[in-house]
Formats: sequence, structure tokens, C-alpha cells
Amino acid sequence: MVVAAVTAAQRLAALTSWHHDWSDLRVAVLGLGPVGFSVADTLVELGARVRVIADAADADRDRLLDVIGAERFADPDPAARLADLAAYAPELVVPGAEVRLDDPLSLWAAEHGVTVWGDIELGWRLRDKTSRIADWLCVTGTNGKTTTVELTAHMLAAGGLRVTPAGANETPILDALRDPQGYDALVVELSGFQLARLGEISPYASACLNFAEDHLDWHGSADAAWAAKAKVYENTQVACVYNRDDLSTERMVEQADVVEGARAISFGIDTPPPSGFGIVEGILVDRGFHEDRRGEAFELVTVDELGQHGFAAPHTAQNVLAAAALARSRGVSPGEVAQAVLSFAQQPHRTERLADRAGLRWIDDAAATNAHAADAALRTLKNVVWILGGVQTTSDLSGLIAAHEHRLRGAVVIGAQRAEVVAALREHLGERPVIEIAADERDAAGERDAAGVLAAAVAEAAALAQPGDTVLFSPAAAPGAQFSGTAERGRLFQAAVSELE
Repeated sequence: MVVAAVTAAQRLAALTSWHHDWSDLRVAVLGLGPVGFSVADTLVELGARVRVIADAADADRDRLLDVIGAERFADPDPAARLADLAAYAPELVVPGAEVRLDDPLSLWAAEHGVTVWGDIELGWRLRDKTSRIADWLCVTGTNGKTTTVELTAHMLAAGGLRVTPAGANETPILDALRDPQGYDALVVELSGFQLARLGEISPYASACLNFAEDHLDWHGSADAAWAAKAKVYENTQVACVYNRDDLSTERMVEQADVVEGARAISFGIDTPPPSGFGIVEGILVDRGFHEDRRGEAFELVTVDELGQHGFAAPHTAQNVLAAAALARSRGVSPGEVAQAVLSFAQQPHRTERLADRAGLRWIDDAAATNAHAADAALRTLKNVVWILGGVQTTSDLSGLIAAHEHRLRGAVVIGAQRAEVVAALREHLGERPVIEIAADERDAAGERDAAGVLAAAVAEAAALAQPGDTVLFSPAAAPGAQFSGTAERGRLFQAAVSELE
């Protein structure tokens, strides 16, 4: 009797559990960020043979690869990395979230019939390590994801569930899935990059908070970016939460193939329709999960209470309503939702008001990585000196500046991609000052001086501003190589402000 050999693709298709046989599977992990390392660490634990291929090696994670027993190859030359991948001949390739779809190594895998999974698809297959298998509540959108994810998790915890936020680069989902106690629920933050490689998952509930054309260089087109975000609703089991003020998210829900019985639940800051969350006479209400949702609503919190807890801006109120819809879908009571909102501490570097210095109001919005986020911060202010810049992720920066030029006293531009930003600012600000800070600030030892960049920017902003003005650090761009991430640029901004007299 002749038994046909099992192909790599067939073996991979059958690997749908932590408890299946992953031993000796040959895997290439692309990138050594937090997600890439979590993938390597997980697969080594499962007995796979893992080789990490990266353009540069983070020193700490590189040392840990030796500890866990993973191979690695690091070279800034794409051709060298491609040659190493081909020589390794992997059965599975797992790119980090930052690796583009058109990256030569990803394209090589597709051309050679090698299976490619993102970390989220891998996580879905491995979600049963413990008998306590978590429900996934998935959140995406151009802006507000992290706040909504953290707030949803806080609400679920108030409802007595063991829960954690996961999915973002700083909190890889595989780290959460390996917790020995397991979770009742995971609130999963998904970027458009991760959604582009999502694979087959089935969330308990899902939400797209908003959609704007962002990272088009990565996705290739606005349609592709929209299609990636829309994947969040596929196979949703219970509730598809969407923004009724953003028709593109409603269209995503309308076109999604969901589990029979899943409901569409809208949110917005207007009076909600049946099956919606919204605001009535200054009170946030739930008409989505009331038995008589056509005639009655559950009261959650008041707008005044939101204002007292830093949620007064329209976009933050929307985040609260979206989080409430997700939490209510999982059985959290209206009272528990209210308790969570009123005890929630917002994450740092998100329109965080600092102590007044030099007669000025200072706001740290370092987490604003795109125009959509910066727009939300600017629309609540006037008499602003705006510090911005980095690696641009949007094609409509000029439109953002035009919409808010009447608020601006001047601007200070940082980052490597300054020319386009400066040109757009000068086009709309006329004679108002626009100052550039060199991207290649160096300290005495010649090392990257991120602190020096922001100290210079803060000093220039303080000189431009008049007493009573606001200085807003809302980059509308990704950090790039200038900073290790949004947290570092926020921390260094706050440190520079604290040094002012």
C-alpha cells in the first residue's frame, strides 16, 4: 500500500490547535519587533524550527533568540535577506505587522507557494492552549483604537470577566494566549496591516470606529485600505458595531459575511435609532440591548460626567459609546459600564494636558500617528502653536492644515520628511511662522539625539506662542527612525516641557 506524502500546505491547514503537532515545522519570521519575537518564542515553544530574518537586530531581542533557541539572520540589504530566505526554504512565513504586502520576501513566498500567515491568524489557531478559551472582541479604525480597546477591557473587567487588551505591537496577541490561566475575553486591537493578512477568524464582536484614507503607500489604494479594515466584521458571531456618522463603516457591515444571528449595532453622538448607542438630553444611552429597544433605552452616564473624566471631545465620546456597545454585547450590565467609564484612566500621550508652563497650555498628543488623529485634537482648540512631523502616513495633510489654519499661530516641524509638510503649512499659513528642526540632531558622542530634537522643538514653540496660547504636539505622522515609538516621543516631549521656566 502506497501512502501519499502530506504536503506542507496540507499539514499547515490541519494545524488548528495548540495541541496539534507543530514539531520540526520550518518557519521564517520576518522582522524582530515585539510581534516578530512573540511569534518566534511561541513557535519554538511548540517545537517548530524558527529562523528570524530582519533588516536589523534589536540587541535585547537578539540575545533572547539565543536563549529560546531560534536562528536568525540580520542584514539591511533586501537582496541578502531574500537569499537567506530562499536558502532556508521555509514551509511557513510569518511577517511582522510592519512588513509590507509587496515586501520582496513576502512576494517570494507567494510566488513559490509558501504559506503566509499573520500573527493574528496564528493566534486564532493557537487560542486553545488552556481550557478557558477567550472570546475575541476585535477593534479597528483609523483613530481611537487603543483608547477604545483599553476602555472595553476595563468595562469587561467591571463585569467580572478575566480580560486583557491585546493585538497591538506593544501587546502581541500570542503573549496573551500563552497566559497559563487563560482569559474569558480578549479585546484585540487590529491595524490595517494585520487585517490585510487576517486569515480565517470568528470574533465574538467587532468594531470599525472610523475610516480615513491612511497608509495608502502600504495598502496600494484607498479601496485596498477599506477592504482591509472591512475584514474585521467577517464571521462575527454576535455584534457588528459601527459608526453611523461614517457611512464607510456602515457599508462594511452591510457587505460582511457574518454568523447567522449577528446584529448590527450603531453608535454616534446623536439620538440613537433602535439597535443604537447615542446621546439623549445629555445622557449616553443604550438602545441596542434593551428588550424594548424601539421604545426604551438604558441610561449609562451623563455628558457632564464624561467631561469631568476627560471624555468631553466628540471623538472621545464616540470611543466611549463604541466600547459600551462591545461590552454590552458580552453581557456587561449598564451599571457596570457606567462604573468602568467613571473609573477609567486614559492612556498617556493621547491629548494629555500637561501642567501649564511659561504661561502656555501644553498638550501631549504624541500618539497621533495620522491626520485623522491630529484632526480630532485640533478641532477642540484655538490659538495653537502646532508641533508636527515624522513619517507621513496620509496623502491629505494639506487638507488637514486647510481645515484648521484659522486655529494656528504657527508651526514647528520635525522628522525626516519635512519638505512636504513645510510647503503645505506655508501655503495655508501665509506670513505666520513655520520653523524646521533638523532630523539629524546628534549628541556629543554622535548618537541619535531624539531628546535634542524635541527640546529644540519645544523651545521654538515657546518662542512663537503668546501668553494663553496652546502648544499642541500632535505629529500626524509615524515616529519613524527618529524615535523608538510614540511612547518615547511623548515622554521626551513631556521632559522638554518640564524643563521650561
